[in-house]
Amino acid sequence: MRKTPITLQELRQRIYAKAKAEPDWRFWGLYVHVCKMETLKQAYKMAKRNNGAPGVDGMTFEEIEELGVEEYLQGLRGELLNGNYFPLKYREVRIPKGNGKERILRIPAIRDRIVQGALKLILEPIFEADFQEGSFGFRPKRKAHDAIHAVARAITENKTTVIDLDLSEFFDNVRHHILFEKVAKRVNDPKVMHLLKLICKTAGKKGIPQGGVISPLLANIYLNDVDKMLEKAKTVTGDKIAYARYADDLVVLVNPTNNSLTEKVHKRLLEEFDKLQV
Repeated sequence: MRKTPITLQELRQRIYAKAKAEPDWRFWGLYVHVCKMETLKQAYKMAKRNNGAPGVDGMTFEEIEELGVEEYLQGLRGELLNGNYFPLKYREVRIPKGNGKERILRIPAIRDRIVQGALKLILEPIFEADFQEGSFGFRPKRKAHDAIHAVARAITENKTTVIDLDLSEFFDNVRHHILFEKVAKRVNDPKVMHLLKLICKTAGKKGIPQGGVISPLLANIYLNDVDKMLEKAKTVTGDKIAYARYADDLVVLVNPTNNSLTEKVHKRLLEEFDKLQV
């Protein structure tokens, strides 16, 4: 008797449930799910919904649909299965910042957005099970307003001493070896790790590209130990601190009745960021 194949949504729910129930479990056999047509089709829909400019190859969604989406995705799937997939270089776009500097966005080609999206669809539920309550950036069913409300609530609870951190050029300075070690704690699949390394190293020897589909997830994985430290500090201090992190922006709020606590929290934050070399 043949089993009915589970849907991508059911697969993601099962992965999340397993990851939540067993925090030390390392997942294997993931690559086959990345390469499934259902996963690639969903990743294509996500990429098209976000639209965006073409990558270095100039290929547009209109051109893909003229060729035939099914045929295009089958070709991409073949490359992934045969080990012939290599990401194209990112197209760089410079965006002016308010301080007179520029932010460099690295735009993947549509084909690479699809692959990154497929990988994200399979990895995301694993790490969502590990992420902390105070992390709000680029997560399902969470948004910037949730972070603002968390900060406002902490202020009403008399946590009014503020430590405000914005990591300088964070995305450009993520160390690949540290990131890969963190992913490998949960992923025991050489093909998935190889694909992740291809995606990251196409952008350079360090950093994750702002503009990459999977980059926000990787950023949250990289900074999750900082969140864990703050969660532990909340428990140890009897809830005298609160925090909200949105990607590389972090606000920590401390009850002002204990000045030494603020100093201790600040010191611990610097220690955690030193470990991450950011």
